[in-house]
Amino acid sequence: MKLVDLCKSYREGDRTHVVLDRASGEIAAGERVAILGPSGSGKSTLLNLISGIDPPDSGKVLIEGIDIAALPERERTLFRRHRIGFVFQLLNLLPTLTVLENLLLPVELTGGFGPSDEERARALLGEVGLARREDAFPDRLSGGEQQRVAVARALMHRPALVLADEPTGNLDEDTARRVIELLDSLVRADGAALVLVTHARDLARRTDRVLRLTHGALVDGDA
Repeated sequence: MKLVDLCKSYREGDRTHVVLDRASGEIAAGERVAILGPSGSGKSTLLNLISGIDPPDSGKVLIEGIDIAALPERERTLFRRHRIGFVFQLLNLLPTLTVLENLLLPVELTGGFGPSDEERARALLGEVGLARREDAFPDRLSGGEQQRVAVARALMHRPALVLADEPTGNLDEDTARRVIELLDSLVRADGAALVLVTHARDLARRTDRVLRLTHGALVDGDA
């Protein structure tokens, strides 16, 4: 993945708030990168641009050689469904679907659902220690269990790139460590690149490289 001169700003009343100012960087296939930065520095905005949820004001987001920033909205959505996994800060598990159904939904949306997908979903739930909770609804799970479901869902369609936005922000230290270890092992098994946004330096140290978002730009940094 390559980011080239990404710019993004928002209007706040009669003022313009610049979030990203020619942010650039490159992440290799299979690499695990942490992005650090103070609250409000634009970390979540950056993930939204990388995933194609939001378009940049200018610049490029190159994933597998495709500039997703230049794609029409529908094509960006389809690309995201097929090639990007997202572990959201607020999880976004659907409360009316069971654990297994939450995992299968992203695949069903691609139109390519088959028996092998259900087998993969069950296998992933086994990997995250929730094989016996596949028929449970999200509100019956602990916070750590819900986060493990979100991790499994993000990897369900074997994405080339996994984005994780503060995936342990609401967890206790021990549960957070186990969730990150799980995310790391599953991403490694699939050979996907991982971009992890976090405030926790100890979690950042588990990655291959740290980038800092400061004054709208991405710079190399230490955890």
